[in-house]
This record gives sequence, C-alpha cells and structure tokens, in this order.
Amino acid sequence: MEDPAVGSGDFGLGGALAGVEPPHSISQARVDDKGRLKLPAEFFEYLKKLSVNKVFVTTVDLELVRVYPTSLWNANEILAELAGELKEDIDDLLYLAKHYGGDSEIDPQGRVLIPTELRRELHMESQPVWIDCQRNGRINVATKAMHEARIHRAKTDLIEKKKRAERNGFK
Repeated sequence: MEDPAVGSGDFGLGGALAGVEPPHSISQARVDDKGRLKLPAEFFEYLKKLSVNKVFVTTVDLELVRVYPTSLWNANEILAELAGELKEDIDDLLYLAKHYGGDSEIDPQGRVLIPTELRRELHMESQPVWIDCQRNGRINVATKAMHEARIHRAKTDLIEKKKRAERNGFK
C-alpha cells in the first residue's frame, strides 16, 4: 500500500496544495536581531491557506535555509526509511538538517524563528534575505551573497538560455 505522505504527491499536506497557488515572485525580507524571519504577506497568506502553522527550519546544503511545513519534513524522514541505495546519503542530509534545524511556529505576525546556530553559520543575523516558494510548499531563504550569485548565474548566457528554453516549449 502506498504511504499517503510519500506516494500521493501531496507530501502530507492533505491535498491542500491542489487548490492553493504559491507566490510566484522572489521577495525580500529580513531576519531581525532576535532571529525571526518576517514572512512577506503573500508567503504568510499562502501558508495560512495550506493550514500550515508549524514548520521545520533548516538547511541541507549550508547555502539556503529551507522552511518546511512539518508534514513535508515528515515525508522527507519517511523517504529516508525507504531510500534503498541512497539511504546513507539521505541519512547524512537528515543529520545535517537536524543539527542546524529547529521546529518553529508561525506567529500571528507571520514570523518564523531561524535557529541560532543556523543563522550564525549562514550570516543571517539582522540581514536582508530573499525568499521564494517551491510548488511543494517549501520556502527557500537566501542570503544577499547567495541571491546575488544566483542572479549572476541566471544572467550568464541569458539569450542562449532563453532560446533553448523556447525550443523546448517555454512560453
């Protein structure tokens, strides 16, 4: 029998993703001096529509902070149990994620606490950050340096990238 948190495509969000459109833009936000990330209104509203009020905040690459709805994070942990030949790799990702991660509730003002060691490791204290949303409900948070590097990469050979994408159906 298929595990509903892994195999159904809703990643434990109870089918909530089906009718809820994620934010399409990248938005700037800030981590305050207490380590709280103030979610932009459209991201906060998106999570409210998904009935998400508890999240797991972590990293798996020491580059981006990932804000997972708790049910989505639980699906990652279940995946590790079923990983077969990738089990050791996924176990290492989970270990790192648990080391830097922490559970957080989204407060009524749309703030999420980033764990102290994580925000120090990624130099996020009292800094601007850039946020984007994945279609699975996860939110990525990038530092200024990471955001600028990604923009630089995106601009490199831009015309050729656009042509290749259009040849493959990009509208």
